[in-house]
Amino acid sequence: MSEDAENTADKQRVIGRPFQPGQSGNPAGKPKGSRNKLGEAFIAAMHDDFIQHGPQVIETVRIEKPDQYLKVVASILPKELNIKTDAFDGLTDEQLTALVVAARNALGVPASGGEEAPATAH
Repeated sequence: MSEDAENTADKQRVIGRPFQPGQSGNPAGKPKGSRNKLGEAFIAAMHDDFIQHGPQVIETVRIEKPDQYLKVVASILPKELNIKTDAFDGLTDEQLTALVVAARNALGVPASGGEEAPATAH
């Protein structure tokens, strides 16, 4: 390659930033909504297909491919389950005592000490 050809190639090669600060290679940007069009079309097609065939397909997968069925069920469950372990949080001692008395009366279980729980007015 001649020296003139090398100098021309060097001049054409851009090193560093090809555009000035604030200048874009695509000044118009991407068309609004173009990124989501494929996703939206896919979701719409899946929705239409599910409306038409969903229940039958679910049953078929459940019977013929139970491992895949279970995988789908597990995938739609929330990642974190908030399980309340103490259903009596926030109740006063008096409210808890009233619940115990009402439960014993409803079940006919004697109160502590072997005595029948007193009947409460309804």
